[in-house]
Amino acid sequence: MLIRLSKASLVASSALFLLVVVFNNLTDYGSNFEFVRHVLSMDTTFPGNRGMWRALTSPVIHHAFYASIILWELVAGGMLAVAAGRMWRARAGSADAWRQAKSLAVAGLTVSLLQWFVAFLIVGGEWFLMWQSSVWNGQGAAGRMFAVFALILVFLNQREDEAT
Repeated sequence: MLIRLSKASLVASSALFLLVVVFNNLTDYGSNFEFVRHVLSMDTTFPGNRGMWRALTSPVIHHAFYASIILWELVAGGMLAVAAGRMWRARAGSADAWRQAKSLAVAGLTVSLLQWFVAFLIVGGEWFLMWQSSVWNGQGAAGRMFAVFALILVFLNQREDEAT
């Protein structure tokens, strides 16, 4: 039972983290919007780099990108919150009931992993050359978040004995 409670707690904590991120992004929209704006504009990358043709400088596009990031976090956080509730209710159930309960958590963690990997590390980091910026480089934070969610996903998928 302790392992199941641990897994459910980590899923609930993941949901809480993402939902707090969404809250912060909505209540202090401008702070992280500046991050998105600078990354997409590529205005702090190496001077004269040959990738500047990729820069997107339209405020409409900046807001659309930022809104998609917030929505992505909201979807993943919502999935994980529902999954944590399902896991809590199934904590003393059969192995099959537990597997079914945690399937949404697997999906929610995967959705979040895809965000950190695709949106931040691939699109932001490599396509928009975020790695070149000493000011607006979020690759370290994205890598940490990817690692945290990946470890939780691995732990979640470790087999455990029937609840006792």
